[in-house]
Amino acid sequence: MLARMTEPTSWRVPRWLPVAKITGGLALLLLALALADGDRAQLGLGVAACAGLAVWAVRDLLAPVRLRADDTGLTVVTGFARRTLLPWDRIEAVRVDTRPRLGLRTETLEVDTGDSLHVLTKTDLGVAPEDVLPLLRRR
Repeated sequence: MLARMTEPTSWRVPRWLPVAKITGGLALLLLALALADGDRAQLGLGVAACAGLAVWAVRDLLAPVRLRADDTGLTVVTGFARRTLLPWDRIEAVRVDTRPRLGLRTETLEVDTGDSLHVLTKTDLGVAPEDVLPLLRRR
């Protein structure tokens, strides 16, 4: 059974992550500029990689809080940066899914409404999904 929250609680993208994405994008651009030697395709790939990481970082800046729980329900980020309120009575299940992937264990927090499934990772939450689950369940 899901809990009604007395105090609003939220989980967000770590503050360092957008900075790392922008720094990585700039590093890729500088590397492409240094190695392109007149090759427009290589330079174009560097610019595209930089732009992709910048857009990804902008999403983290526009919607840093990916999950918020309060007495009305859960608010999750959907799409690029839209926030959607999921009332408690619409939520059918909240669970942690663990799978092996590329030799590592991957955990995701899944919020299932029956009509939609919202999947949040440790990167989205700033903490391990297994640490969030008990706070969303009734004790």
